[in-house]
Amino acid sequence: MNEQLNNGAYQRQASSTYGHNTGGTPYGAYDQSTYGYPTYGYQPYGYQPYNYSGEQIEHNRVPAKATPARSLVTPTDHILMLIDHQPQMAFAVKSHSVAELRNNVTGLAKAGKLFKVPTILTTVSAATFSGKIFTEIQAVFPDQKPIDRTTMNPWEDQKVINAVNSYGKRRIVMAGLWTEVCLVDPVLSAIEQGYQVYFIADASGGVSVEAHERAVERMLQAGAIPMTWLQYMLELQRDWARKETYNGVLQIAMEHGGAYGLGVRYAGEMFGSHEG
Repeated sequence: MNEQLNNGAYQRQASSTYGHNTGGTPYGAYDQSTYGYPTYGYQPYGYQPYNYSGEQIEHNRVPAKATPARSLVTPTDHILMLIDHQPQMAFAVKSHSVAELRNNVTGLAKAGKLFKVPTILTTVSAATFSGKIFTEIQAVFPDQKPIDRTTMNPWEDQKVINAVNSYGKRRIVMAGLWTEVCLVDPVLSAIEQGYQVYFIADASGGVSVEAHERAVERMLQAGAIPMTWLQYMLELQRDWARKETYNGVLQIAMEHGGAYGLGVRYAGEMFGSHEG
């Protein structure tokens, strides 16, 4: 579709959010002063756009700074919500093995505890249908009683909302069972109310691979940001010079980090080496 500008020129609309121009002109062949780049802020390193006359366009380079992106999570800028990790919910999960799921959510819970992230535990119909929260999670938070609900959507339970409001954070990281119900519902609800939401895809699971993937797509379309549990932990650490959490991170990695954790253990035992 073409949009007429005030000066009579036309701007061809990009047809892809990944910056690919399918409108019949070469990628990047837009005049900087008249035509908008279909790159949505992304330019490959060293890339120099050209206008229609073939002249190279000069544009100012922004100097790099040794600072992290604001989109990276920190231990103090969010709350962690673990939703319905219960036996009855896990029995039906087919997108991941139950063993993998239990491992991943336990690593996630331990990471949250290590970095002192405010954490909400919530269950659905624990006494009458779904059973208690995974013992591995409860062991990480032995003194914390999960908020039990009857609503499939935790965001519709006032007790959960009271807990969310008590922390005063506008960024939330969630994981839950099932992805297509008790995770997607609060993710969409929180986003609609102005929260920035991340979800831990490999500490969540659906009744089929397709159910999980379609729910992930729906959350992405709404603006949620996907992560994995190990990515989450390492993003919180982000610098091996942070010694207060260094040993804890390596311990969690060795216990739950699969091949990476095995490599950490091997390097330490064989060569006395370490990260950082």
